Amino acid sequence: MVQRQMPNPAELLELMKFKKPELNGRKRRLDAALTINDLRTIAKRRTPKAAFDYTDGAAEGELSLARARQAFEDVEFHPGILRPAPTVDTSVEILGGPSALPFGIAPTGFTRLMQTEGETAGAGAAAAAGIPFTLSTLGTTSIEDVKAANPHGRNWFQLYVMRDRDISYELARRAAASGFDTLQFTVDTPVAGARLRDKRNGFSIPPQLTLGTIINAIPRPWWWYDFLTTPKLEFASLSTTGGTVGELLDAAMDPTISYDDLAVIRDIWPGKIVIKGVQNVEDSVRLKDAGVDGIVLSNHGGRQLDRAPIPFRLLPHVRKAVGDDFTVMVDTGIMNGADIVASVALGADFTLIGRAYLYGLMAGGREGVDRTIAILRTEIERTMRLLGVSSLAELEPGHVTQLARLVPVAGAASEAAVR
Repeated sequence: MVQRQMPNPAELLELMKFKKPELNGRKRRLDAALTINDLRTIAKRRTPKAAFDYTDGAAEGELSLARARQAFEDVEFHPGILRPAPTVDTSVEILGGPSALPFGIAPTGFTRLMQTEGETAGAGAAAAAGIPFTLSTLGTTSIEDVKAANPHGRNWFQLYVMRDRDISYELARRAAASGFDTLQFTVDTPVAGARLRDKRNGFSIPPQLTLGTIINAIPRPWWWYDFLTTPKLEFASLSTTGGTVGELLDAAMDPTISYDDLAVIRDIWPGKIVIKGVQNVEDSVRLKDAGVDGIVLSNHGGRQLDRAPIPFRLLPHVRKAVGDDFTVMVDTGIMNGADIVASVALGADFTLIGRAYLYGLMAGGREGVDRTIAILRTEIERTMRLLGVSSLAELEPGHVTQLARLVPVAGAASEAAVR
């Protein structure tokens, strides 16, 4: 029988230790975010629908994005036991320089639309974390201002080849003159993908005030206050503004982009050059033979060709084909530090985060981006410790099994899946 007694007041007082309330609303909501999905939830609540959907959405049925995320979820880890890893080293050497973590910030367009600090917040957070920041051709902060926000860190520039080639060439020269050390030559956007959320929302650059946007703005006055009281939202590197995203991309991009353009850019660019948007093994090998410094396996976050190959699934096939002495990076679908660990285990030298960074930006500006990086860092370190590895170099394919969900049919179709 349980023996009961009157509570001891002294013992009750020991239990009654209340946490000091956090009066800073931004810090309070960011501290409560434990995952990237938590940041996404906050971002959705605080950002107008059109801007949030531009970030969150993908092309057509959004199958490419969903499949990419599912591929990371369909990972089984194989931890080693009795292998102490009291400390872990998450640093890497990538493209001739250091990174404190095995990921950098991917190029994103129209970034100040999501939150007014835009690329400045991303570059500053990257500088503080010791990771690379990539500025998009369609960025809303200038090359020079990004350099000012990250003066001593690693800045990369993402380049589109446009119909007016001289614009692209001049941007590459400006980035080189500002000390950007790596160029991401993007090849998967000859025309714009069909981003149906944007069309349904009537999304344009700059945003237009309509009855729908005004109604949607009522519970989000802070976003509109920032938007209306800060410099005009426009491309920092381009003069063309006005229209839907698809119209702007189709007007600027050129479907005739070819290896000849790559040759010209290589002559212009003095630093490292990687090709972003590679989606099969054959192109990976061809690019290695062409002498580029690396590739990014990417389907543009699912925003271009729907039903495109899943970069994470493609990764081990590409690594086997190009060997260990060629830089292979991967993006699309990364929402957890475990996704990054799995990518490194299967052969990625580095990874890039896009939406995860923007969710943090929308949730809390610069502090939100810091929170994104902190969440991913914690997840990477914890996953490594649980696997029993002390450094990224110890990760190997044996640590990961990709569970089968979408299995190609036998024969020619199976070969085409990685061709």
